[in-house]
Amino acid sequence: MGRSFRRSTELQSRLHELVPGGAHTYARGSDQYPDEMAPILVRGKGAHVWDVDGNQFVEYGMGLRSVTLGHGYEPVVAAVSAAIVDGVNFSRPTELELAAAEDFLELVPTADMVKFAKNGSDVTTAAVRLARAVTGREGVAMCAQPFFSVDDWFIGTSEMNGGIPASQTAQSRQFTYNDLDSLHRVLREESIACVILEAATALAEPAPGFLQGVRAACDSYGALLVFDEMITGFRWSEHGAQSLYGVTPDLSTWGKGMGNGFPIAALAGRREFMERGGLRTDSERVFLLSTTQGPERGSLAAFRAVVAAYRDSDPIGQMERVGILLADGVNAAAREAGIESFVKVIGRPSCEIFVTRDADGNASQPFRTLFMQELLDRGVLGQSFVTSAAHTDADIELTIEATRAALGPYARALEAGSTDGLLRGRPVAPAVRRFAEPRRLPDLA
Repeated sequence: MGRSFRRSTELQSRLHELVPGGAHTYARGSDQYPDEMAPILVRGKGAHVWDVDGNQFVEYGMGLRSVTLGHGYEPVVAAVSAAIVDGVNFSRPTELELAAAEDFLELVPTADMVKFAKNGSDVTTAAVRLARAVTGREGVAMCAQPFFSVDDWFIGTSEMNGGIPASQTAQSRQFTYNDLDSLHRVLREESIACVILEAATALAEPAPGFLQGVRAACDSYGALLVFDEMITGFRWSEHGAQSLYGVTPDLSTWGKGMGNGFPIAALAGRREFMERGGLRTDSERVFLLSTTQGPERGSLAAFRAVVAAYRDSDPIGQMERVGILLADGVNAAAREAGIESFVKVIGRPSCEIFVTRDADGNASQPFRTLFMQELLDRGVLGQSFVTSAAHTDADIELTIEATRAALGPYARALEAGSTDGLLRGRPVAPAVRRFAEPRRLPDLA
């Protein structure tokens, strides 16, 4: 078997010459895909994408979880087209800003005010800045979860912390999800302005009483509670995870699914705090958020169309329905192949991942790469099995059949104890890592 990725590989090489890392998001980098099998895409429709070589794929991950309704979703495209024909960005607010704010606060009644921006990092950092101003403290207690911001206070705690002075993370502390004792230790020992966490993740639901305990701890120690709703918003519920679990944060941050791929994010919260960035305060003002592109009309129109879609239909129900079908089908195929301990789909049905283990039962980048390689050859593109409302039963069936075929080479690799001879290039590597190895590229001649 084997599709041609010749043109994609040529364009990827040119991208590496012009763009550090060859992509504008590390998670989209070619080092996240098998060698010379990183498609350069030209268009998408629904749950399908096409690359420069003419290959068609069922796509998962859906724009790093930002596309919930499907690529090119016509009501969103129509709303954006109608908005931008009358201009995109002006020197004063537009009526659309008011309408979008009203839509948001109707969806999220636990918040009193909202401010829009363009990416998640800006709004999470704004939340931290605001909490520091409100409390007069500097510490941040952040849950040990994958990602909150590209800004120094967070990314400086990661493996990829080059160029970030230690002073920028001196006040950043971690606690463990579903472990209230670990949070209390941080709150006792440090001067904490805010506690930030995802209320739930694909792989971790809150234990009974955990989120309520976090809320109570914040109240007891005088810290603000911040929920990161980047993923949970519009995948768990359009009202956010806070609505599902019945715990109200002081501030919440939103993005991804808000615009079905269009760039929009939001900081929302209680009026008494948010007004510190406004004109109804006698306290020192906070430079909360101020972005030239934050209120551009295209993305606000996209957001309003997304809200309408969630009001008039059930995208989350569809994502969960096909997610269950996919997990059941792939896991059944793995059982049939006798390797269910090594390959499985896990996670919330609207936000699933695939687990790939080696012969010793350890999570394995070479085996992950082999699995992705075999799926790519059979028309399935994705670093995960995150679905959208556009995925159909036929897409799921194609994916299950592709998986069933991919499990043959995988089983042979398990039997041999190695992917040698089956994997065509180097394994993928973590997106956030200290050095370019093991996927370093040769220097330009």
